[in-house]
Order: sequence, then structure tokens, then C-alpha cells
Amino acid sequence: MSDYLILSGVLFAIGALGVLVRRNALIVFMSIELMLNAVNLAFVSFARQLNDMTGQVIVFFVLVVAAAEVVVGLAIIVNIFRTKETVDIDDIDLLRG
Repeated sequence: MSDYLILSGVLFAIGALGVLVRRNALIVFMSIELMLNAVNLAFVSFARQLNDMTGQVIVFFVLVVAAAEVVVGLAIIVNIFRTKETVDIDDIDLLRG
């Protein structure tokens, strides 16, 4: 179980680093998804260790929410790209009044 938790921690750290360092909205979006999958791996490994299905049920709900996030997030990114012709986070100031 420790190997899975170490892998989960490494994947989460890579995702967090991608969110903090990168300026491309698509890369940030993929890094958030990587962090969600790292947490899912931890949930599944704990569920397997404890012989309990609760962790796997939580993973199912996280995947459903992540799928909805992908749909809404990509729609927003495509709309911003059509308006500004860039997906660079520093150049996007649509919400500024």
C-alpha cells in the first residue's frame, strides 16, 4: 500500500507544480485532473487495504464531478480562446470590471 501512496503523492505534487508554474490554461487544467486522479489512487488503495467499498464509491463520484468539470472547463477555455485568441492565464482579464 505504501507504494501506491507514494505514487499518489508524487502525482499530486507534479499536478500542484503544474498548476503553480505553468501559465497555459490547458496545462493548468490537465494538472488539476492529474491531482484528482492522484487522490482517486489514494482512495482506492485505502479502500483495498481496509476491505471497504466506500473509497471506491467516492472515486466514482469524483470521476463524475471531474467529467462535468471537463465539459464546463473546456467550454470556457474554448470561448476565451475565440474571444482573446490566447489561452495564456496572464493575458486573460475577462472578469476584470
